[in-house]
Amino acid sequence: MSLCRIMIALTSWFLLSTSAFATQPPAAQSEYVPLKDLPATENVPAAPFLIAAYAFVWIAAMFYLWTIWRRLNRVETDMRALAQKTSRR
Repeated sequence: MSLCRIMIALTSWFLLSTSAFATQPPAAQSEYVPLKDLPATENVPAAPFLIAAYAFVWIAAMFYLWTIWRRLNRVETDMRALAQKTSRR
């Protein structure tokens, strides 16, 4: 049982380490390269993700403010009703 676990651990370590060494990052560039001159594989369009993130945050903030506004109106209505009940007595 122990030998089986050791063999599995060694095999896993070997397989994971060889893939880590095989994917070394490319060498750093020595000068500035304009974005338009980069290959298409290195050009990551982040604008849609940024717009989606901002839209999500704004929608969530507006929804939260709307729920606070509704709750505040409910509290004001309850306070008016309580004020009318206490003024009658």
